Amino acid sequence: MKKNPAKKTRELEELDRIAKMLVRRDLELAEIKEKREKEIAEIDKISKMLVRRDFELIEKREELEERIRELEKTREKEQVFRIREKAKTRDIETKLKELEESRTALMNMLEDIEESKKALVNILGDVEEARGKAEEEKNKTLAVITNFSDGLLVFDKEGKLSLINPQAEDFFKVRGKEIIDKSIIELGTFPTIKPVVTLVGKEIKGIFRKEIQIKENLVLEVSTIPIMREEEKMGTLVILHDITREKMIERMKTEFVSLSAHQLRTPLSAIKWTLRMLLDGDLGPILKEQREFIEKTYKSNERMINLINDLLDVTRIEEGKYLYKPILTDFEPICQFVINSYREEVERRKLKIEFKKPEKKLPRVKVDVEKIRLAIQNLLENAIRYTKSGGEISVSLRDLKKEIEFSVRDTGVGIPKDQQARVFTKFFRAANVIRMETEGSGLGLFITKNIVEAHGGRIWFESEEGKGTTFYFTLPVKEEFTEFLKGF
Repeated sequence: MKKNPAKKTRELEELDRIAKMLVRRDLELAEIKEKREKEIAEIDKISKMLVRRDFELIEKREELEERIRELEKTREKEQVFRIREKAKTRDIETKLKELEESRTALMNMLEDIEESKKALVNILGDVEEARGKAEEEKNKTLAVITNFSDGLLVFDKEGKLSLINPQAEDFFKVRGKEIIDKSIIELGTFPTIKPVVTLVGKEIKGIFRKEIQIKENLVLEVSTIPIMREEEKMGTLVILHDITREKMIERMKTEFVSLSAHQLRTPLSAIKWTLRMLLDGDLGPILKEQREFIEKTYKSNERMINLINDLLDVTRIEEGKYLYKPILTDFEPICQFVINSYREEVERRKLKIEFKKPEKKLPRVKVDVEKIRLAIQNLLENAIRYTKSGGEISVSLRDLKKEIEFSVRDTGVGIPKDQQARVFTKFFRAANVIRMETEGSGLGLFITKNIVEAHGGRIWFESEEGKGTTFYFTLPVKEEFTEFLKGF
């Protein structure tokens, strides 16, 4: 049986449609496969990415864990730090309080400083004014120094000459600029200055005064005075006073006194022996009334002779010719001899005298016996003369190792305080003793002082008016005196 073409056609069309549908289906399946493959590739890619991400996350987690551990440590450190910070904060607060107090004190100080500043400004004004006055005074002082009649040399504390005035330049015949800043040793190389350098020494002495002859017609009195600021020595002032005229007048006076004394001594001696002959009856008997008058005349003549002898002693002292025969001897017998010679006078005046001898024998001294005896006699005679009846006199000797000390203590009238500075000057007699004893030349203590000093000793006294006086003097023992004595 034959098929129907129409039906066949429909079948073919159906098959064709099915084929096309299958093709489309295959295409769609291919597309789906391709898409699936892409999706698988994408998923694979994402999977790989996720794996990598997982690794990264693991690493991150490890990092985070490490970070957490570090943070834990940091947190612990921060806790310690906070504790420390709290302590520091407390310290800081304490310090802030202290700073606040200090700031307050500082503000007060600043106020004080401000006030001080104002005061300082005022002081500076005063200082400027004072500086002007000081400058004016300085100019006046320089004018005085320049025109001063005495020569002046000023040495600084290093012993270098810092100032010389025109008068000193004239004395030494030098120019100031030639010798300024030179030491005392360097000044010794100048012939005219050398005598002064020799006198004051390489290290200038403190308070010092001596005379020196620079040349035939120039005698200077050299005085040195330390320049002090509080207790520090800043230098030395040397004053050169021209005493040429005074020395010439003094020499003329000494010569006149010596000549007059010698001229008076001869007739007074003749009068003395004549009066003595009359009193002894060598020229015949005399009446009692005549004897009284002759005895008064004899005593007056004796006083004149004693005064003449004192004047001659003074002239010898001034001429530097007073010690004649110094010998090495014991001092105690000399004292004993003088004391014994006044025993009768002491008894007559109803006084008590005591001689305090040292326990051990004194070292020997080199003295002019006659002169040292006169010194002791003058001191003892004053003690006897100015001590009232019933008073006491004590003579003492002491060994001071390098010196022997002699002292005479009395309970007499004493020396007024306002007159004590003049005790050892020529012709001085205290007012209270003049009223008590009109006789006396006022030369005894002057002579005694010069005798002691000529032997290299020292003399001084202690006295209170109405209570008595003690005179002391010392003599160097042989070892200390040998070199000194070569100058006589």
